[in-house]
Amino acid sequence: MSGGRLSGRVAIVTGAGRGLGRSYALALADHGAAVVVNDLGGDLYGVGRDETPAQSVVAEIAAAGGRAVVSGHDVSDWDDARALVRLAVDTFGGLDILVNNAGILRDRLFANMSEEEWDAVIRVHLKGHAATARHAMEYWRNRAKSGAPVAASIVHTTSLAGLIGNFGQANYASAKLAVVGLSRTLALEGAKYGVRSNAVSPSARTRIEASLQPPEGDVFDVFHPDNVAPLICWLALADCPATGQVFQAYGNRVEVIAPSAIAVDVETDGRWKIEDLEFVLNHRLPRLPKLGDFVEGLPL
Repeated sequence: MSGGRLSGRVAIVTGAGRGLGRSYALALADHGAAVVVNDLGGDLYGVGRDETPAQSVVAEIAAAGGRAVVSGHDVSDWDDARALVRLAVDTFGGLDILVNNAGILRDRLFANMSEEEWDAVIRVHLKGHAATARHAMEYWRNRAKSGAPVAASIVHTTSLAGLIGNFGQANYASAKLAVVGLSRTLALEGAKYGVRSNAVSPSARTRIEASLQPPEGDVFDVFHPDNVAPLICWLALADCPATGQVFQAYGNRVEVIAPSAIAVDVETDGRWKIEDLEFVLNHRLPRLPKLGDFVEGLPL
């Protein structure tokens, strides 16, 4: 693992004990990065703690000759997030890459959703991205101000649910769209400190998306989590130019999502009348996108 494109760089991957996070951690280590493998080890709903999954990933990395350490910090806790960043710095001498991947689900029709189900998902997905990024940004800002070189990368995890909505996932979709706003803001704020920030929407077979079954026979497994890892590693490179971008990744495809754009622009003399708005807008509104517009083969 020495001599790779990420040799000498230090990464934190949250939710790295299983699924996509595990694939990211192993790939980053395979390319030479030292990795903090963060995972609470809870279930899909965020209940319970178990360091075994993170320990298993660390053991895999070590067996292959890499460097890694276990973190059981709660990324949605401000103080734990600070301690997570400090663990990376104290253990490996710095921090260059933050991959925010940890997440849970509490799916429910919105009319039936409890306050706790809303708060839990927003806490893990949005605050869990913000808390780690907040303390990483402080670390990088202080290094830049001291004159040390900084070439840092934050990779946030968004979702098609956030970009286009999804039935029964108002809490999850809200958090994931908010992550895009967070990422683009950090791209703006981080530029002068040498920090890039991007968001990735992965489509892969995980505990969260268990409906994507492996194919039969010796064919390419489109929804294997390992397919997304190369994009994460590219974004982690010190000289990667991407910042403020949103990517959709699955199988052998990477799609760059265009920033919000004006679809219809109409104008009148003075103030609009309801009847005039009806006339110019009723038949010009863009249709809502569907999952199939972005990812072929996803269940609709």
